[in-house]
Amino acid sequence: MSSAAITMNDADAWRPAVNPWIIALAVTLATFMEVLDTSIANVALPHIAGSLSAGQDESTWVLTSYLVSNAIVLPLSGWLSSIVGRKRFYMGCVFLFTASSFLCGFAPNLPALIIFRILQGAGGGGLQPSEQAILADTFPPAKRGMAFAVYGIAVVMAPAIGPTLGGWITDNYSWRWIFFVNIPVGILSLLLTSRLIQDPPYFRRRSLSETKIDYVGLGFVALGLGCLQIVLDKGQRDDWFESHFILVLSIAAAASLLFVIWWEWRHKDPIIDLHLFRERTFAVSNLLMFMLGFALLGSTLLLPLFLQTLLGYTAELSGMALSPGGLAIMVMMPIVGYLLSRVDARYLLLFGLSMLSFSLFHMTGFTLGIDFKTAVFARMLQAVGLAFLFVPINTAAYAYLPREKNNAASGLMNLARNIGGSVGISFVTTMLDRRTQKHLSDLMANLTAANAQFRATLHGIAQSLMAHGTSPADAQRQAYAVIQGTVQRQATMLAYIDNFHILGYAILAMIPLVLLMKRTKSSGEMAVH
Repeated sequence: MSSAAITMNDADAWRPAVNPWIIALAVTLATFMEVLDTSIANVALPHIAGSLSAGQDESTWVLTSYLVSNAIVLPLSGWLSSIVGRKRFYMGCVFLFTASSFLCGFAPNLPALIIFRILQGAGGGGLQPSEQAILADTFPPAKRGMAFAVYGIAVVMAPAIGPTLGGWITDNYSWRWIFFVNIPVGILSLLLTSRLIQDPPYFRRRSLSETKIDYVGLGFVALGLGCLQIVLDKGQRDDWFESHFILVLSIAAAASLLFVIWWEWRHKDPIIDLHLFRERTFAVSNLLMFMLGFALLGSTLLLPLFLQTLLGYTAELSGMALSPGGLAIMVMMPIVGYLLSRVDARYLLLFGLSMLSFSLFHMTGFTLGIDFKTAVFARMLQAVGLAFLFVPINTAAYAYLPREKNNAASGLMNLARNIGGSVGISFVTTMLDRRTQKHLSDLMANLTAANAQFRATLHGIAQSLMAHGTSPADAQRQAYAVIQGTVQRQATMLAYIDNFHILGYAILAMIPLVLLMKRTKSSGEMAVH
């Protein structure tokens, strides 16, 4: 037998020295910490702005700076791991994330906080791809579904509880503690990683002498993704292309990313392996992961905003309305992981997309009079759909790729989810504003003196106010204000319904793509490598 064959057999037989489930829990710690940090700071922005004597618009760079550096590092993580070694790269990312969290907590002013958030985003950007690759290598194909289920609980739950946890910490302690809470988790993650995780024998680390760094690709990836993330984060606030700043960044992002695709496809040693998209199951999985991020973060933004602005819920109460959805995900994820070892992932994906689409269409039935239970039930329906998507998508994505490509594949998968989430948030906030204006214009067109119902309502409100001692002139003005407020709420409600409709149809349109995927192996069969 040749030495190459012996090496391959050794690689096939390789298993980690410790129980793989301990490794899964160890890497999930850092996952939860990093994903949580993408949303936990949102509610603390007013407190940060006030504490550091910054304007509200300036303080939003605390979020944008993190997202930009995070997006840039995500697709580069596989390439960086191949140079320094995956375990070293992962530990370096955990250390950078933890140390920068410490610095963020002590930031004396806004510019310093933004710099530290850039470092924190860079550290966080390398965590998720490395963790997914570690899980893909640690578990055989038959058990990957359950492993990704454990990982998925952290990824899906963290954005849901982030705003609530951030609000509670800020209200009861200080905004600085939303960064300090990362420190003990980061230290524990470093200790566990150093003791438990090792690079598999088939993971070949390249020396710097044999590595030709693609500086052109590296520069344009950073420019393209950085500009794109800024556009997505600030586009709605600056009225999109009405802003010269947003227009210039959009052109720069489009031109840079198109150049990256052409350049990296032709380069002999690319920093992003776009040739992975030749495998159609991986390509479809990326698109589905993009849409999962789109629907997850888009709806996670809409629901608490709807409950707080239209129904008058507190931040804590709206968080409680979302919490049962998190519990549903915790229950369903292991079940999905178990089913994946026995059922073709495509069938689970079809069910998950159908359920997620159904839950979004169910939300189109919301009114201004819904109760707490209705909101909870709608979120739990959505959670079931999400549970049947995250794990099968990840499992299918790695099924037909060589194991040495796991790191590169993880970076692209996580980039798809993060960009999808950013696009989803930008889309729903823009649609909410535009559709509210449209419905408000339509409804106000009916409020004329020729409308008998409007006159009767106006007269009734004015009479009620005068009966309580208000002068006729003031009663008339206040009656107009009451009607205007009611119309504004109704227009906003209709805009939320429009958003849920669009999200539902977008997810429904993904169902035919599942049929393009190859059948995944069940019952422990090995996928093609």
